[in-house]
Amino acid sequence: MRTSCQAIPVPVSVTAPGDAHRWKVLAVGVAANASFSAAANGMPTTAIWLRSGYHLSNTELGVALGAMGLGVALTELPWGMATDRWGDRPVLLTGLLGTMLALLALLLWITPADGSVPPLWALSAGLALVGVLGGSVNGASGRAVMRWFGAGERGFAMSIRQTAVPLGGGLGALILPSLASRHGFMPVFGALALVCGLSAFLTWRWMHEPHFSAEAATAPQNASKRLLQGKPGSPLKNRRVWRMVAAIGLLCVPQFAVLSYATVFLHDDGHLGLAEITAVMVALQAGAMIMRIWSGRHTDRRANRPAYLRGSALVALAAFMLLGLAAACDAPGWLLMAGVVAAGIAVSAWHGVAYTELATEAGGASAGTALGMANTAVYVGLFLTPVTLPHVLAASSWAVVWWLAGLVALAARPLFPKP
Repeated sequence: MRTSCQAIPVPVSVTAPGDAHRWKVLAVGVAANASFSAAANGMPTTAIWLRSGYHLSNTELGVALGAMGLGVALTELPWGMATDRWGDRPVLLTGLLGTMLALLALLLWITPADGSVPPLWALSAGLALVGVLGGSVNGASGRAVMRWFGAGERGFAMSIRQTAVPLGGGLGALILPSLASRHGFMPVFGALALVCGLSAFLTWRWMHEPHFSAEAATAPQNASKRLLQGKPGSPLKNRRVWRMVAAIGLLCVPQFAVLSYATVFLHDDGHLGLAEITAVMVALQAGAMIMRIWSGRHTDRRANRPAYLRGSALVALAAFMLLGLAAACDAPGWLLMAGVVAAGIAVSAWHGVAYTELATEAGGASAGTALGMANTAVYVGLFLTPVTLPHVLAASSWAVVWWLAGLVALAARPLFPKP
């Protein structure tokens, strides 16, 4: 009996060229985001010393802390569109080097010295400029992850990239309060400028555009023409993108409430010292890092990103309700510490998953614009939350502040796509 010699197609695993280099690109994204996060999320941990060093009221402190978020909010979308137009490398280099120079300007001219205290407008303008330039890292490095990693590992990679936010914030919480309390704000701004300079060097060394499409290299043969050609419709005209942008922005509000005023809450209401407050903020950021990595891997394996995001809003609601209850009952300091850590982790774990879902909906060629839209919403929240919170606190109590934060998290749930 004769047998046919016809070749039988065998499915093979396609690995894109330069596969190993993608991890260096991811490392650059982590370093760039951590550098800016050390400023954006680390500076609020110095709130007590910022308030005393610059002679600020709680309301003025909120303006200063919100200024950086305002700067990012104004420029996130333009940075994202610039990234889609010119690529990740030039945008990251421009932003990181500019941020370094802005921090050096704060160090040289806008720090208390020899009895003189810079005015609030100068401090706010300097921090806003840091936000304007530092906002470049968000869309640029996220777009790089989308282009270098395939669909089956993109959630994991994006979640690793998003760990840079609590990583930078954790390092800031570990180092900046000690520097501010012992040496003032010159070394605070100097340390932040140094890490931005180091990240710029890594960007120059490793960040390059891929000579392939991760989507085309890993997509099945019947993948949509839109994805393979990398020409999706504009995210600005996509209703699903806008709903997710709104959801991400809302779910960040309770996160910023914790990051901006947890140190003040623990100091004023819990009567805790520097060591306890630093331990809480570092534990919060470390827990957020672990949960972001786990959530990325978990949702990649189960393909359940929408369900996970909707569930995250409920978990955040429960955590803030409990924190508010602890504040209302004048709970002991250790319980307030545990409540802040739990609430902070609960409202931080979902970031990588949400950004992956958003960028996937927008398509790889427009990921920078979509991430810019989301980060604009996020940093509008970073501006408005610390500005608004002191007024809410003056009219009510810390318990009401945390309960309202939980309700804002709940409002984000219906905006995420249904499973």
